[in-house]
Amino acid sequence: MSERAVDLEVSRPTGDSDSLSVRARKHAAWLLDLDGTLYWAPGVKLAMACELLLFGMRVLPRLRRFRHEHERLRDDRDQGDNPFAVQLARTASALALDVTELERDVRTWMIERPRRYVGWFRRSGLLRAIERFRRAGGRTAVVSDYPALEKLEALRARDLFEVVIANGEPFGPRRLKPDPDGYLKAAQALGVPPRSCLVIGDRDDADGAAARSAGMDFCQVRAFRRYLASQR
Repeated sequence: MSERAVDLEVSRPTGDSDSLSVRARKHAAWLLDLDGTLYWAPGVKLAMACELLLFGMRVLPRLRRFRHEHERLRDDRDQGDNPFAVQLARTASALALDVTELERDVRTWMIERPRRYVGWFRRSGLLRAIERFRRAGGRTAVVSDYPALEKLEALRARDLFEVVIANGEPFGPRRLKPDPDGYLKAAQALGVPPRSCLVIGDRDDADGAAARSAGMDFCQVRAFRRYLASQR
């Protein structure tokens, strides 16, 4: 039966018979989501909404459809080996657009332009905790359903992560969350067994579900300070 440390919002994988409480468990690796986890997403979304209203009304329907296809793709088993390419192809088909033109708009408005804002809204406390964890010998990775490297650079956080598994970038996941493929790839690349990994993310229906499927613990980012306190 699944145990759940409700006060910490840390969930354990179903069927884990280990009697050790999540509160006391020491994890060898932290696997982190990016968007909404390493930075405060509402602030970035508000800033980007202003930019879109001023300069990007032409692309707004394209971005909305792209996000819509992203959520549809989460539950689709037919994602091929490159979900980002499938998402682009489906969006372009639905809107009768050239895929190259659509990809240019997506990368401009969802990757490049947000860079100037993610640094403003970085979760500094979380990033400092990751740095301390690394210094103490912990292993770290980012697992993202969107391209990650440029945002990590903007967050001044690229060096905090040994492994980056990101959709739309080389060696990305073959399936989107809640499929566990990305987190399992990260654990394998780090050489850490899944049960010794903690996934930190903002969405229980995506990051949490993927973690549980992978046999990993999960912590909601908003509960991370309490998780740290439990480890002392």
